[in-house]
Amino acid sequence: ISERPCLIGHICSCIRSIKRNRDKGNGKPLAARLAQPGALINAGESSVPHRKTTLKIYRLPLPPPLKPDKMKFQGAEKGPLKACKGELQKMFIIAGLGNPTREYEGTRHNAGFMVMDALADKLGTDISEKKHKALCGRGVIGGEKVILLKPQTYMNSSGESIRAAADYYKVDPEDILVVYDDISLAPGQLRIRAKGSAGGHNGIKSIIAHLGTQEFPRVKVGVGEKPPRMDLADYVLGHFSAEEKKIMEQAVKEAADAVCEIVSEGIDKAMNDHNAKKEGR
Repeated sequence: ISERPCLIGHICSCIRSIKRNRDKGNGKPLAARLAQPGALINAGESSVPHRKTTLKIYRLPLPPPLKPDKMKFQGAEKGPLKACKGELQKMFIIAGLGNPTREYEGTRHNAGFMVMDALADKLGTDISEKKHKALCGRGVIGGEKVILLKPQTYMNSSGESIRAAADYYKVDPEDILVVYDDISLAPGQLRIRAKGSAGGHNGIKSIIAHLGTQEFPRVKVGVGEKPPRMDLADYVLGHFSAEEKKIMEQAVKEAADAVCEIVSEGIDKAMNDHNAKKEGR
């Protein structure tokens, strides 16, 4: 313990000597010489009696930066971008609109539910988990994770469920794909759009109100125009005719294919493939 003051004085003396020291050869100050890799500084003699100390300070050169092709990623296939794909992966919400309970099964307004069931079969999954005021399922399309959603809020409040799911999974509106019925299209006709207004559809009105935007993609499934003098609610809540059922069976399968194409290959290609087919272009 008694040696501590002597040691402290020795250290302080060394520090003062270093500050005063200059390179006699070129007059460079200490800071400049420290910037040189492998620099050697002689602190000179200490003011403490019977002690002489040389302080050596080395600055080792930094290793060169790694090149991208040398970086290692867990599960890498070919290069860092390929390996990072999983980390940068998006999640999509695919929501089909309709009304819950058996009373509305197979009705025109439940065309969105019909497409979701066909999509679940195609992906080998089911939509049965109760979450976000909806029945939910999970799947993978073209390497992308998707959440399958059938809102159970009834059609006019569909936005409540979709907003809850979007907030939970942190999905942006442009990655929410909505499938629903459209009376302005012939039965079985598909129309894909990247954005647009509600067009009088109450389910879409609700979604726009809750998301605060109309810029989300959608797949419209034609159910036919209502007959004159018939109430619109009665028409959309009615069932398909036998002839229409055959058309719709094929249409929901095609709509499920269109959804997969949108996720895996982009909406532009899906629009070219499916809109043109039915519109006769």
